[in-house]
Order: sequence, then structure tokens, then C-alpha cells
Amino acid sequence: MTKSKAMLIDLSLCIGCNSCQDACKTTNKLTAGEEKTLSSTAYTALEEHDGVFVRRMCQHCVDPTCASVCPVGAFEKTPEGPVLYDESKCIGCRYCMQACPFQVPRYEWSSTYPRVQKCIFCHGRITQGLQPACAEACPTGATKFGDRDDLIREALERMKAEPTKYVNRIYGQNDVGGTSILYITSVPFEKLGFKTELQQAALPQLTWNALSKVPSVVTVGGSLLYGIWWITNRRSEVQKHEQEQREGHKGSNGNHV
Repeated sequence: MTKSKAMLIDLSLCIGCNSCQDACKTTNKLTAGEEKTLSSTAYTALEEHDGVFVRRMCQHCVDPTCASVCPVGAFEKTPEGPVLYDESKCIGCRYCMQACPFQVPRYEWSSTYPRVQKCIFCHGRITQGLQPACAEACPTGATKFGDRDDLIREALERMKAEPTKYVNRIYGQNDVGGTSILYITSVPFEKLGFKTELQQAALPQLTWNALSKVPSVVTVGGSLLYGIWWITNRRSEVQKHEQEQREGHKGSNGNHV
């Protein structure tokens, strides 16, 4: 059985050298040059918050919302961990962009044949037994690649060894059902631009829970509507019958006279 891969990013070790972005751009043949935010030509980007560097990229959710909302199956969660995008299936609806809890996917607005662009977790390299390019290029060990369960254990060990250094939380361990990109930090996550109030349940599961109730709603709603129709129709029939009786009664009185 394939173990899901992940990356542990220790923000306390990041020095903002941008080697991760350079390696990413080279590997994915993206336009060269430093970019501070995610774009169609930057799958990873470094933000700075009061001297702390934060790497942004696709979180590669364990149960990705982008895959659940895509009507044509252009997104796929692979057993190895990456969430992949198939541009040949994409119809440009951009539901993925609206649904992503981390606002990651970017659209090629200036292209004649636009695509959705995001990190693919170097899927080709992973399947060959290699690290993602960004992890391999990191000179300080701020980014570590490995099995997700192993990295969670390592993160817990680091926090236990230095409890006064680290915030007692692994971002991505359980957020929206868990992600393949995990973070630990010595600065509160909310001060670094992270969404810290995301629910723990995977968003697609909530969608399924809602949809699973549709048959019951339809059945009850249908019965209710039928009942309203029957009552309304019956009332009309009664009124019509009473009207016929009144007219017949008048007619018989006239004949008697």
C-alpha cells in the first residue's frame, strides 16, 4: 500500500533565500524571476511577516475540495499525496478557485487558451523516488519531505523538545480534514496570515452529508406538494358540486312555478 507523502515546513528555519521558488520554476519550466505571491507562473511564493518568511503553495488536501466540486473530474488526489490537474478535461468553470479554502489555484487570464495553474507536488519526481524540487533545494532544512505520518511524529517531537520555541500546533494536521503540507512555527499562525479558524472536517464530506439528505427532502417535499394539490383540487371539486346543486335547485323551483 502506497504511503501518502507530505512536506513539513518549519518556518523557524526559513531564511527567505527563495531557493524553493527558483527550483520550482526551473523544474516546472515557469517564467523566471522572483514573485512574492502565487500566480500562474509561481507555484510557490514567499511572504514576509515581520521578519518571518512563510511559504505559500497548494496544500494538497487529504480530501480536496477542488476535486469534489470539479464537474468534469479535472482534479485528482493521487495515493502518493499530490492533487493533480488535467487541463485536457478542464472547461474553465473555475469552481476550484471558488471552493479552495486556501485560495490557491490561479487562472491564466491573459492566455488565449487559459488553464488553472498550481503546485503539483512534483508528482513525476515523487513517483521516481525523488524529493520535490523545492525540498531538495532548501539549504537549511526548513522543508522536509517524507511520509505524512512520520513527519507528524517528527513535528510533535520537535515541539516537545523545545516547547518554549514552538507554537503547540501542526498546521495542516487536521485542518479541513488534513493536508499534505504541514507547518510548525515559533510565531502564532494567525500573525503569519494563516487561516486559523478552518473547520476540522473535510469540506467535501460536508457537501456529501448535505446531498445525502436530498432524497429525503425530495420525498417529504413531494408528499407535501401532493397533499397541497389534493386539498386544493378537492376544494375546487366541492365548490363546483355545490354550485351545480344550487343551479339545479333554482331550475326545479322555476319549473314548479
